[in-house]
Amino acid sequence: MKNNKPGVTKNDIFSLVTRYMKEKGVVSPSRISIGAPAYDEKELNQAIDSLLDVWISMGPKVKSFEKQAAKYVGTKYAVAVNSGSSANLIALATFIAVHKIPRGSEVIMPATTFATVASPVIQLGLVPVYVDIDKNSWNIDPTQIEKAISKNTRIIMPVHTFGNPADMDLIKNIAKKHKLLILEDACEAHGASIRNRKVPSFGDMGTWSFFVAHNITTGEGGMVFTNNEEYYNALISLREFGRMPAENNANKRLAYEDKYLGRYDTRYIFIRLGYNVRMTDIAASLGIEQLKKLDDLNAMRFERVNRYMDALKTFHKYLELPSVKKNTVHSFYGFPFIIRKDSPFSRRDITSFLEDRNIETRPFFAGCLPDQPGFRIEPHRTVGKLPISRWARDNGIFVGCHPMLSNTQERQVIQAFRDFFLEKGLK
Repeated sequence: MKNNKPGVTKNDIFSLVTRYMKEKGVVSPSRISIGAPAYDEKELNQAIDSLLDVWISMGPKVKSFEKQAAKYVGTKYAVAVNSGSSANLIALATFIAVHKIPRGSEVIMPATTFATVASPVIQLGLVPVYVDIDKNSWNIDPTQIEKAISKNTRIIMPVHTFGNPADMDLIKNIAKKHKLLILEDACEAHGASIRNRKVPSFGDMGTWSFFVAHNITTGEGGMVFTNNEEYYNALISLREFGRMPAENNANKRLAYEDKYLGRYDTRYIFIRLGYNVRMTDIAASLGIEQLKKLDDLNAMRFERVNRYMDALKTFHKYLELPSVKKNTVHSFYGFPFIIRKDSPFSRRDITSFLEDRNIETRPFFAGCLPDQPGFRIEPHRTVGKLPISRWARDNGIFVGCHPMLSNTQERQVIQAFRDFFLEKGLK
């Protein structure tokens, strides 16, 4: 007997997901963590829509996410990939492909940063040149960049650390003077800006990461931004095996011809060595909705950071707190601070105290990257003794300031600091 009842529709499924999330409510992490994803039924329904349409690899939602991200940052192009480190990798590979940068060329970068700033440089046969960070911004010190330039220097790679914009005016002037390329690593700087212009739109290329702890997330994922069409064509080829870009060959499947292959399917023409670092439509589904919320999520971070700053300025004698330069927006991936050199306690003292109270802490990433065991043995060059980087290595800490923390957890963080100084007998 024929069943005349209407079938289940997408909207039925979306409604159930929405109902589930509304009933569940916002659940703060049990631990006061460094980061946590902030998403609701909108992200879930976007991802379910992709699954129901069987778009589980790179497809229309990746293109939509790229278009929206480029518009947000203010660049002509954006290329989505599977991680921030892959974004750095194919950006650097694009410089090599387009400008024919030779192996052994140098890339200037801050010594205090994360591993995936230097790793792709080394993996591509380039040489990282580590320079010290500025004592106030904790970003690359522009005064050290010119000291680092040699006949082999080709690229400057500033990092907008913790979401604090680097001094791009000075860096661009140096790059122009010495005819160097700029790759901005804004992997943890979503929404950060200088005079209302978003990073990473200042350099030749720039990158974002969408790791789960960052200001917005796709679980894993990354993006490369550029205004250069030649770079764009190389990027979309490199992320997908080195293929001839499909965008250049729409409806021309058999248009390719040469003396070796004859007339051949353009989908199987490989014009360079490439990678497989594509983003999936499922990840892009999350990104589309996350991007819409970015400014609101950042506003919640700013409010929390302001309350942290107000509470902790009492202890300025012992703690170096983050600074925000005039006419910039710091997007505060985390809330960083450094133990002052003359403080009567160590980083271990305060981190142990906070961790015992269920507050997650982290050092300043790798601290001083050339000091790390995996990087000491790789080709590199350091400029000077890196005193600020090594001070940050030994004394830098950050804690979470993300929107998923509850107001109660925020108060716990502030009270824990007060209790620590009280226990130490410090005013």
